[in-house]
Amino acid sequence: MVLILDSNENVGTAGPDAPRVSAVDRLVDQIREMLTHRGLRIGDPVPTERELGEMFQASRNTVREALVVLRAYGLIETRPKVGAVVAAGHGEAIKRLFSFHNGISPDSFRDLQGFRRIIELGVGDEVILKASDADIAALSQVNDRLLIARTVPEAAQADYDFHEAIIALGGNRTTLAAYRMLSPVIVEVMQIGKSARPVQADTHAAHAEVVAALMARDRIAYAYLMSRHLDFGLRFVAGASDRRP
Repeated sequence: MVLILDSNENVGTAGPDAPRVSAVDRLVDQIREMLTHRGLRIGDPVPTERELGEMFQASRNTVREALVVLRAYGLIETRPKVGAVVAAGHGEAIKRLFSFHNGISPDSFRDLQGFRRIIELGVGDEVILKASDADIAALSQVNDRLLIARTVPEAAQADYDFHEAIIALGGNRTTLAAYRMLSPVIVEVMQIGKSARPVQADTHAAHAEVVAALMARDRIAYAYLMSRHLDFGLRFVAGASDRRP
């Protein structure tokens, strides 16, 4: 018998206390993984609704709702006579939202770091309560990528990967998705800072302090260290020297 998942059904994971994931959310992740696995590029067509339904054994309503979510994320777009294709607009739209030209304004930087502070400080409690010592220790391996990065873009991506890894340990899919939506502008800001200060030892050391606070299950130390780390980048934003972060 083939199980057809309707859009308002929930798909449970192992254990009675495990979080329940809607069929739409699950299909969104499956389609994203499929696009990555196939190596589709900007402008390449996405399988039709019928093909996606057969591929993932999902109802037509579930497929349609999943495609709506992917369009909202800016990952796909609809073109006349072609249908759904892989989109290029997400990163540029996010950058325009934060007024990127040849840099970023202090106000836009504060808005971005304010978002990150809410997410990254808030997730600390969840990581401290739920993550194992092995999970937290693995953050050090992600952090070490900073020391072997050869270019500014590589260093910025390694920096971002460390912060995303902390969000992922919180175990909240919606929070992680929201953070990833802003990844283009977060990485861009990190590149600005690393272009002005190419040595990565200080960032690596700051990350190591954050990992140590999480390993010690010290909420206060984590919040202080992460907040200080997020404020550090303001000194690299043009015109911000006479304004408080």
